[in-house]
Amino acid sequence: MALTWTPTIDRALAVAARCHAGQTRKDDPTPYISHPVAVALIVSDFTEDADVPVAALLHDVLEDVPPSVYSADDMAAEFGERVTGLVRGVSEEKTAGEETPPWRVRKEGYLARLAEDSPECLLLSAADKIHNLRSMAAAHERLGDDMWGIFNAGPEEKLWFYGAIAGTVEERLGDCAASRELRRAVEDVAALAPR
Repeated sequence: MALTWTPTIDRALAVAARCHAGQTRKDDPTPYISHPVAVALIVSDFTEDADVPVAALLHDVLEDVPPSVYSADDMAAEFGERVTGLVRGVSEEKTAGEETPPWRVRKEGYLARLAEDSPECLLLSAADKIHNLRSMAAAHERLGDDMWGIFNAGPEEKLWFYGAIAGTVEERLGDCAASRELRRAVEDVAALAPR
C-alpha cells in the first residue's frame, strides 16, 4: 500500500518536523526529517496498518528529543497508546539530554526487545534500517571509505547490528518483502566494507 495522506499522517509529520527541527543526518547535511519520511514511505509498502506509517514518522522522537519538548505522554495523548507503543518498541534506551549508555549496550538492548516485539515493530525496524543502509551506500558513493568514520561504531560493529536485525526479521516474519529488502540492503553495505 502506498502512503496515503490522512489528517493523522499530517499531524505526525508536523510533530516530527518540529521535534527534529535543526537536526541533520550523520552522513550529509540533509535535514533529519527526510529520514522519518523515508521510513514511513518504505514501511507503507509492507503493511496496510495505518498506525505503522504514523509511528514511522515519529520513530526517533522519544530517543532524540528531550521529554520537555515532546514526551511519550504527549505522543499518547495526540496519537494514542498503540502508536506510542510502536515508537517505544523501536526506540533505544536513551533520552536526549541525558547520559547515553555505550553503543554496544544500546544495540544489544534493542535486539533483545526486537526479538519479543510485535510484527508491526519488526516492519518498522526493518524500514528504518533499510533507509539507514541505503543512506550509508549513498554516502559511500560520495565519501568512499571515509564514510565509515562518521558513525559511532566501525564497519564490523555496524554490520553485526544490521545483520542481527535482518536475522531477527527473517526468523520472526519469514520470507516477506521487508525481510528480503533488509537482507539485500545489509549485503549491499557489507560489500562496501574495507577489506
